[in-house]
Amino acid sequence: MTEKKTMRKWYWVWDFEKEEEWLNEMALNGWVLESVGFCTYTFEKCEPGEYAVRLEMHGMDESYIDFMRETGAEYIGRMAMWIYFRKKTADGPFDLFSDIDSRIEHLKKIGRALSVIGAANLLIGLSNNLNGFRFSWINLFCAALLTYSLGRIHGKKEALERERRLRE
Repeated sequence: MTEKKTMRKWYWVWDFEKEEEWLNEMALNGWVLESVGFCTYTFEKCEPGEYAVRLEMHGMDESYIDFMRETGAEYIGRMAMWIYFRKKTADGPFDLFSDIDSRIEHLKKIGRALSVIGAANLLIGLSNNLNGFRFSWINLFCAALLTYSLGRIHGKKEALERERRLRE
């Protein structure tokens, strides 16, 4: 029986790179991600550094998961819009984004999702407020938090765009 452990940890959407970094540090210490849930990560014992872990925001797409499997990556699971993969380091480098442009596109995808969810919360909050619902502030708070998240993601995208211009 494989040794396992579960940890609970929270990451903001703009910290997805820190989440990936933490998951890879765990793998370097001999604990590779086996499954993921809301703020819950289950790890299984492995050889230190045996795996690399990657995550990205990606819709439900079985053909993409099949494509990743063909590259040697293992599908771990998904949490909301985020999808998690792992791959043995002996199989070579493991990157989901091949260049700066693909990283920028990923950030744009995150930004679009945040915009839609934020706008929906704003409209619901304003509508509830106009109709006298006591808890309309919850949706307005969520809209403000999502707007902040959007700003953080936009800042990362702008930094990559500056880097791309410097390389051209």
